Amino acid sequence: MPTFVEKLQAAAERNNSLLCVGLDPDPKLMPIADVAEFNRAIIEATSDLVCAYKPNLAFYEALGPAGNEALRQTIEAIPSWIPIIGDPKRGDIGNTAAAYAKAMFDVWGFDCVTVNAFGGQDSVEPFLEYRDKGVLVWCRSSNPGARELQDLISTPPQGGDSRPFYEWVAISAAKWNTHGNVGLVVGATYPDELENIRDLCPDMPILIPGVGAQEGSLERSTMAGIDVRGRNAMVSASRGVLYAGKDPATYPDEARKAALQLRDRMNAMLEDRNLGWSR
Repeated sequence: MPTFVEKLQAAAERNNSLLCVGLDPDPKLMPIADVAEFNRAIIEATSDLVCAYKPNLAFYEALGPAGNEALRQTIEAIPSWIPIIGDPKRGDIGNTAAAYAKAMFDVWGFDCVTVNAFGGQDSVEPFLEYRDKGVLVWCRSSNPGARELQDLISTPPQGGDSRPFYEWVAISAAKWNTHGNVGLVVGATYPDELENIRDLCPDMPILIPGVGAQEGSLERSTMAGIDVRGRNAMVSASRGVLYAGKDPATYPDEARKAALQLRDRMNAMLEDRNLGWSR
């Protein structure tokens, strides 16, 4: 069985894509009422354009038992060769963290999950023990309030350099990456910080949400997030793809157009820097 990183790389190469589509169903925005049917149409329209799909569990949990069933059907609809990133940003300690890990990997079967590492290494360790699965540590969020805590300057108890808290999260995640299954989540709305994090973690995969509706710069965030080979970045778009069309008859076509435009814009950037898929 391939690891998450191997599966991600294979899907990215097959589809010539750094695009991750977030499957975040919002009944107020959907042109049809059936969540599973809506997601299935989006997947069928975009599965040759993405490197991964990312269901955010909050949107399904908000729908109660019906949402869980829609999530199950959504997972089944995704081709087996495309990695699925479960996005719950779970974070706790001890047996609770172990139960979260079991739920995400054994019950739902995600290839990768996002985690909140505020509790330190032992809160993340139960996820890391699934060595073939990916663990994306929430490092720099895309929201305006991120600076309130994530920019706080701190010094390790043992002394040494003072850095912003988000940089210590990245440094810690790199230390935890003993099995090669750790990555980071860094918002596209903070490209300077993303560039700092890529320098600190040159080889780790980075999920980059916040382009589109949150107005993160696609160009700056893509270039800041890729590694030296032009890979290992998953630029995530949700609302800008899912709700590109409002007509129940044509929304999958409009979603495809939006996803294709994003993918091709990123590929043009790679080509300009001799980092394209054909080399």
